[in-house]
Amino acid sequence: MAQNIEGKVVVITGASSGLGEAAARHLAGEGAKVVLGARRKGRLEALARALSLPDGAVLQTDVTDLAQVRQLVDGAAELHGRVDVLINNAGLMPQSPLERLKIEDWDQMIDVNIKGVLYGIAAALPHMKAQKAGHFINVASVAGHKVRAGGAVYSATKHAVRVISEGLRQEVKPYNIRTTIISPGMVATELPASITEPDIAEATRQRYQGAVGADSFARCVAFAMSQPDDVDINEILYRPTSQDY
Repeated sequence: MAQNIEGKVVVITGASSGLGEAAARHLAGEGAKVVLGARRKGRLEALARALSLPDGAVLQTDVTDLAQVRQLVDGAAELHGRVDVLINNAGLMPQSPLERLKIEDWDQMIDVNIKGVLYGIAAALPHMKAQKAGHFINVASVAGHKVRAGGAVYSATKHAVRVISEGLRQEVKPYNIRTTIISPGMVATELPASITEPDIAEATRQRYQGAVGADSFARCVAFAMSQPDDVDINEILYRPTSQDY
C-alpha cells in the first residue's frame, strides 16, 4: 500500500468516468476517503455502490456552478471532518479550428476547464488554510504545453490551469499546502466524445488508438500524494510511449 494516502479525505470532480473514476477506484483501494462529484448522478451512485462509500460521499455537481462546488467540498468536510486533497479533474475538449467559430464550445471549455478549477480552489482553500495542510491536484494536459492546429482554445484553457496552479503554489506556502499539475497525453477516456465537429472527432479517434488506460493517471495521483509532507511534486507530464505530439 502506498504511503501517506490511507485515511486522507479526497474530493474529486468529474468522477463519474475516465480519469476521475480511475483515481477514485485507486485511491479508495489505498484507503483514502473519497468524495465524488460529477454531473451524471446515476454513474456516481453506481460507483459509490462499487466502492462501498458512505451516504453523502457522492453529489451531483456541475463545476460551472460555484454553489454546487462549495456544496461538494463542504459536504466532504462535514462527512469526514476535513478536506485533505482536491482533484480538479472535470474537463471538456470540443476542439475545432478557430475559423469555424464554435463559440458555444469555446465558452464551455472556458467555463469548465478554467472557471471550474478556480471554483474548486475557492471551495477548498478556506478548509486547507484553516487546517494548515492540504493538496490541490489540478489536471492540465500535454495540450497545455504544446499547441496543435484546431486545438487553440483547449490548449489555452489547459495552459491557464498550469498558470493558475503555479500562482497558487507560490501563494499557499504559509499554509503548508501542496500543489500538483498533472498533464496527461492521450488517455483512453470519454474526453474526445465532447468534440462536436465530425471530421475533428474522427481524426482524434484515429490518434487515440494509441491511448493508454486511465489507471496511468491514477498512479500519477498516488505518486504525488504519497510523498512525505515536506515534498511537493509540482508537475507531472506524461504520454503514451508511442505519442509524438
